Amino acid sequence: MTDSATTGTHHCFQLKGANVAMTALELHFFDTEAFEDTLRDKIRQAPGFFRDIPLILALEKYEGLTTELDFFQIIGICRRHSIHVVAIRGGNEDQRRLARNASLALLPATTQREQPVAADTPEEPAAVAETEATVTSGPVAAKIINQTVRSGQQVYAPEGDLVILAPVQAGAEVLAAGNIHVYGPLRGRALAGVHGQESARVFCQSLEAELVSIAGHYKISEDLQDHGWKTAVQIQLRDDLLVVTPLEKA
Repeated sequence: MTDSATTGTHHCFQLKGANVAMTALELHFFDTEAFEDTLRDKIRQAPGFFRDIPLILALEKYEGLTTELDFFQIIGICRRHSIHVVAIRGGNEDQRRLARNASLALLPATTQREQPVAADTPEEPAAVAETEATVTSGPVAAKIINQTVRSGQQVYAPEGDLVILAPVQAGAEVLAAGNIHVYGPLRGRALAGVHGQESARVFCQSLEAELVSIAGHYKISEDLQDHGWKTAVQIQLRDDLLVVTPLEKA
């Protein structure tokens, strides 16, 4: 043991609070075959979104029998598809006991409405070779990116809007607690309202996105191509549906 270790001047780790958005799977009932079939279908729609993501099982709307709730099977099915179940949210005392036996973390129930989503867990943004700035917009600062967000990069605005003054390339990901503005083609993935803000919107000069999500509701490129593809649009949530509107008609 080194002198620094014995004196306590250096520690092998520190605990810090983290503000991240998590993907929640809202479970209504559990049947092994139906669960895996539905999961495969979701992954086929947006395979990149599900690869190696952590997942929370939300039990606030679970209507099945507790005896049918097999967390070990759920964990195994998800793991086969490179999805990692890390916790449950809500649930009654028996369900939480079963989750604890499966080594899952226990989170309190929430009244915030969730929908089944395709969203990666935002981490600290990958190193972006752009100049970043902040501008005060009301009580929350917007995050501004001046240069292209390239494939493989992720940019995250955890509190306010995200403004990008350049293209977002295919394979890139941009996330914001509020609105997302892209003053160029949006070819990657854009997730606005990642903490559940249903009033958030996505604005872009040319819609060419792989996926757009607002408060967990999403459309993939095949759906988007029928609505304002390669034109300037805004995307918003109305009655739990994503609506694409030309900017000149907004």
